[in-house]
Amino acid sequence: MYLEISNPMDYHVALYIRLSKEDETEGPSQSVTNQKSLLNEFVQQHRLSVYDTYIDDGWSGTNFDRPDFQRMIGDIETKKVNMVITKDLSRLGRDYIMTGHYMERYFPEKRVRYISLLDGIDTGVESSANDITPFRAIMNDMYAKDISKKIKSVKRDKQRKGQFIGGKPMYGYKMHPTEKNKIVTDEEVAPVVRRIFAMALTGMSCRKIAATLNEEGIPTPATYCGWNMGRKGPYAGLWSSERISEMLQNETYIGNMVQGRTVKISYKSKKCLRQARENWVVVENTHEPLIDADTFQKVQLLVNSRKHTRSRTYDFLLKGLIFCHECGYPMAVLNRPPVSGEDRLFFVCRTYQRFTKAGVCSCHSIKEQVVTEAVLAKVREVCEAYLDPKNLQPIAADAVEKARKEENHEAEIQSIQGKIDSLTANLDKMYMDRLTGLLAEADFERIYQRVKMDRTSLEEKLKELEAQKESPISTEARAKELVLQFLDSACTSRELLVSLIERVELTEDKRIIIKFRFRELEAIS
Repeated sequence: MYLEISNPMDYHVALYIRLSKEDETEGPSQSVTNQKSLLNEFVQQHRLSVYDTYIDDGWSGTNFDRPDFQRMIGDIETKKVNMVITKDLSRLGRDYIMTGHYMERYFPEKRVRYISLLDGIDTGVESSANDITPFRAIMNDMYAKDISKKIKSVKRDKQRKGQFIGGKPMYGYKMHPTEKNKIVTDEEVAPVVRRIFAMALTGMSCRKIAATLNEEGIPTPATYCGWNMGRKGPYAGLWSSERISEMLQNETYIGNMVQGRTVKISYKSKKCLRQARENWVVVENTHEPLIDADTFQKVQLLVNSRKHTRSRTYDFLLKGLIFCHECGYPMAVLNRPPVSGEDRLFFVCRTYQRFTKAGVCSCHSIKEQVVTEAVLAKVREVCEAYLDPKNLQPIAADAVEKARKEENHEAEIQSIQGKIDSLTANLDKMYMDRLTGLLAEADFERIYQRVKMDRTSLEEKLKELEAQKESPISTEARAKELVLQFLDSACTSRELLVSLIERVELTEDKRIIIKFRFRELEAIS
C-alpha cells in the first residue's frame, strides 16, 4: 500500500464498508470492525477529512440497492463527497458489470476519486494496478457466482430431503419451535383451511368461498402474516378466487412438501420464473396433513370440472381498451343473451364483480354495442375534423385517373368470356359422363354446383365491365366515393382504433371517456 495524496484538504471522504454472510466465512479479517479500523488508519495517516462512514452489514456484493450504498450515491450527487475509500474492490461490489460502471464511468463523471487499499487501486493517479482492475472485478464476480452455485446446491439438497427452506410456510402451518427446516400445524388458522376444503366439497365455487370469507372478515394469508401492512388498493386485505383455487390445489395440505415452484433467473437478479409442475420438488409425508387424501382428490375433480366453463372468450372491436374510470381496472365482459339466443355483451366492473359485497366499486353495467357505437362516432368525428375530405379528394382523383389509364376493359372482357366458355364446356362434358355412367350421381352434383357457382360469379363480373365500358363513372364521382369509403371503413378498423386510442374509461354514471394516444386528437375531441 503505497498510495500518496498530495492535496488532502481538497477531499471530502466517504468510507464504505460492506459485509455479507458469505464474507464471514473468510474469517474475522473481513469484519466491519476490521474494515473500519483499516480505513480510519489510512485517513489519519494522510490527514483526510471524513464526511461520513457508510456500512452495509449483511448485504451481498451482487446487489447494488444497498441502503448505505445508495445513501452514499445520494451524497455524491449533492457534491458532499468526492472521494470513496474501501478496503478492497470486492467491498464495492462483486458484479463486474456494475462495478465497472461505477469505476469507469460514474465516479469519473462525478469527479470522485476512488481508492481500494489492499488492491492498490487509485483512480486519482496513473498506475498499472488500475489497468488490471477489470480483471479483479471479474474474479470477484466469479467468486460470487461460485458461492451462488454452492448455496443453490445445498438448498436443492434440502428440498429433496423434504426440509422447508422458504421464508413463510403455507397458510395453515408455522415453523417448528425447536426443529429447523420443519413445519407444524398452526392451530389458529388450520380450521379456516379445513373449512375452505369443506365448502369446496359441497360444490361451492372459489369466488363464492372468497366472498363468504370476506363477509365474515376473516384475515387473508397475507394479512395474517403481516404482509399487507400499509398496502393500498381495491384488492388489499380481501380473499380472491385465485387465492382459494391455489390453496385447493396445493399438496402441502395432504402432508407433502411442495417446493421449487419458482426459480431465480440468475444470482444477479431477483426476478423469478414459474416452473412447470413436473419440475417441482415434491416429497411425500413430511408433516402432519390438514386434509385427508380422499377429500383432496374429490376437490380436484370439482375444481377441474369448472375450468371449461371459463374458457369462452368474446371478440369485440374494443377488446382490451375498456377500463373502469373509478378503480382503473379492466372491465369484465358478460353475455346476457335474450330469448332468441344470440350474444348480447355487457361491460361490468371487474372489481365489483369479484368483491361485490365489499363495496369497493360499483357495477358500471353498460351494453358493449352502446359503447362501441359511441366510440366509433367520436373517432369518426375526430378523423373527419383532422382529415378534411376536400383535401383527400384530389389525391383519390389522381389515383382513379392513373388506374383508369392502366385499365384495358376490352382485354379483360375477352379473358372473362373465355373462362366462361371453358366452364360451360366442362359442364357439358360432365353431363355426358354422368349419362354414360363414368361419373357417379353424387360426384356430378357436387362438381356441378361448384362449377356453376364459379361461372355465375364470372358472368356478374362481365356485366359490370360491359356497363363501365358503355357508361363510365366520372373521375370526380369515383374519387368522392373512395374518400367516403375510406373515412367510413378506417374508423371501424381495430388496428386503427388500437393505434389511436390508449384506453376507454366507463364512469359510474355511464359516461364514456376516450383517451387518445396523441395530444392533437385530444384537443379535437
